[in-house]
Amino acid sequence: MPVVPRRAGVAVLVLAALVLVGCGDEKAPVDEKPPELGACRDLSPDDVEQPSNTAEPVDCASPHTAETYAVGQLPDQFADVDWDDEDLGAWAYTTCSKAFMDFLGADDSLVMRTVVSWAWFRPTKDAWDGGARWYRCDVVGGGEQSKDYIDLPTTAKGLLLGRPQDRWMVCADGPTVAGSVKVPCTDPHQWRAVTTISLGEAKDDYPGDRLVEVTTRDFCSKSVGAWLNYPVDYDFGYTWFHQAEWDAGNRRSVCWAKTDR
Repeated sequence: MPVVPRRAGVAVLVLAALVLVGCGDEKAPVDEKPPELGACRDLSPDDVEQPSNTAEPVDCASPHTAETYAVGQLPDQFADVDWDDEDLGAWAYTTCSKAFMDFLGADDSLVMRTVVSWAWFRPTKDAWDGGARWYRCDVVGGGEQSKDYIDLPTTAKGLLLGRPQDRWMVCADGPTVAGSVKVPCTDPHQWRAVTTISLGEAKDDYPGDRLVEVTTRDFCSKSVGAWLNYPVDYDFGYTWFHQAEWDAGNRRSVCWAKTDR
């Protein structure tokens, strides 16, 4: 801190106070424009857990784990809501999941059986308070249980068209599906996600844990048997979701066949 001569102390302190007041009132400019469509980033699972992300884009020809496939302005209904309003998540689920399927070239059953998933981001809290209302949807090389993400191709557009490569499909490595490590099907595994079941329409109320689990179990028993070409003896598993996921927009459970292929 500079030494202030005693005779100039009052004047200098008054000027300093005015400068501090001026700085306190001045807000940093807020960029209200959405991020760049098609930008690639090297994100981690920790990054994806956050509601906002300010990571700088990288060259899509270099290693990266995320690609922005949808951007835009949030609807007017969110103009005056809080930054962490719960309705934002439900809106993002519908918007980003539909765009995700279109971008990858897959239906909702196939995208639930792939190792890639999507994440969405909103402006930072400061930018939100300053009026920014954009959203960003990224395809990422992993899912909720991934410890690390795999690198994506230069672009993931059309990644699941036709018959997807096994490196993009999800399998499980463990004695049971529950608690197992989810891996690409090119890695050693004991389980493969082979089918899904739809449990309701978009406007339906949650049917309850018991009904969801029983319906999933019965369907997966038959569906996995058909996928394995009706062997005499086989093992199957299933993943079903609770009301929180239902409220967010998910209406499907996943069926797993015990197989190393």
